[in-house]
Amino acid sequence: MTKLLLSTINFFILISTSFAQLDIKKDSNYIEMPVTLETKTGNIYGTLTTPIQTKSSLLVIIIAGSGPTDRDGNTIMIKGKNNSLKYLANELGNAGISSIRYDKRGIGGSKLAMKSEADLRFDDYVNDVIEWINKFKKDKRFSEIIIAGHSEGSLIGMIAANGLADKYISISGAGEKAGTIIKKQLQAQSLEIQDYSNLAIDSLEAGLMVKKINPLLYSLFRPSVQPYLISWFKYNPQTEIKKLNIPILILQGDNDIQVSVEDAQLLYKAQPNATLTIITNMNHVLKIVEGDKSKNIKSYSDASMPISYEMVRAIVGFVL
Repeated sequence: MTKLLLSTINFFILISTSFAQLDIKKDSNYIEMPVTLETKTGNIYGTLTTPIQTKSSLLVIIIAGSGPTDRDGNTIMIKGKNNSLKYLANELGNAGISSIRYDKRGIGGSKLAMKSEADLRFDDYVNDVIEWINKFKKDKRFSEIIIAGHSEGSLIGMIAANGLADKYISISGAGEKAGTIIKKQLQAQSLEIQDYSNLAIDSLEAGLMVKKINPLLYSLFRPSVQPYLISWFKYNPQTEIKKLNIPILILQGDNDIQVSVEDAQLLYKAQPNATLTIITNMNHVLKIVEGDKSKNIKSYSDASMPISYEMVRAIVGFVL
């Protein structure tokens, strides 16, 4: 079973992480300071990065991927840090572009905003982005808001951007429904597991709870998580990206072991007005890796590796 499926399953088995109040951090080109979004179920915490010498009216909202992935692109499931999203924000700051990245509800500093598992819905993450957009639309410093979603954040941002954002960027975003992806990931399992999971996913996609749960797949289909899966499985990225009537950039690395180039091509086929950029040797955590799978995975916990310059250049060019 691949890492993406494990991430999906472990998303609902969150391990609490400590959160220290961020101090204002100043670089020669940008300044970072804490920012808070107040919601009915608790505060969501983020980091606002603004350039120092350039008066930027552009703001990029960066959305992290699935599982317990924090605002910087790091996950408690892997020892060490890659800092992919932190480095993206820093590079945008160097280019004179403001950004905000945040811990999704239940993650890092925003862990107390988490709903109970039975009450959580995929739309909660979408609504959080919508609230961030509305918050910064009232901020007179910013006249244009761009959504940049990474991995699962691509779909979250895609839905939230419709009718609200000025531009949209998909980074390593899936091109198929979550249910379809999980079916493919389970193809290496026994026929019994495949048959059961296919029927269970079909039921959830139809909005129906699964009553009889195979013990081997209880973590994935347990009753308390099924309402979330129903709310998630109903969305098709190809359908959602068609709805966007704004400039779109689709970015994908060809050395990504979690999301494929085919995914990006499916999004582009659904929305041919977008700009599609495939980056040679870029992996899922936005690093340039040449070599075998072990080297690729090692980069997930190597903060010394920079993110792809070609990707940064593509994003900066698109935003500006």
